Amino acid sequence: MSFKTTDLCDEFSEELAICKQEFKSYGAKQAFCGSIATVKVLEDNVLVKEALNAIPKGHVLVVDGAGSKNCALLGDRVAAIAVTRGIEGIIINGCVRDTADLAQMDVGVLALGSNPLKSKKEGKGERDVSVTFGEVEWKPGDYVYVDEDGVIISERSLN
Repeated sequence: MSFKTTDLCDEFSEELAICKQEFKSYGAKQAFCGSIATVKVLEDNVLVKEALNAIPKGHVLVVDGAGSKNCALLGDRVAAIAVTRGIEGIIINGCVRDTADLAQMDVGVLALGSNPLKSKKEGKGERDVSVTFGEVEWKPGDYVYVDEDGVIISERSLN
């Protein structure tokens, strides 16, 4: 898996969506790509954990946490599930915690920021639905490519 988002943009710009949300990278993987799986939650990470236990190896979990910075939707224990199962990355429109541990884990993690407070555990939210943030639509089954230059989405695999 070798790619540069800049090269993909040069070659496929007409068919790509460029995420305009700026994220901070927290995982050890700076570049990652894969088919998108989604969850939509608000300050509750039960569905995040469930999705990481269910989605296929090589996928990227996109979590629409409504941009809330009130608590973390991912920490080291939940991220460990992704590492064990071969999930390529997790993109969170919200916060993470245990950032020093995440930095050592072989998974891509993008989030808006960090917050040490854990989330609620009520199981509320939706899985496998289209979500919108960063001025793009994230649809299950589309592909996302992430590196130091940005985040792009394609309806098909580009590599």
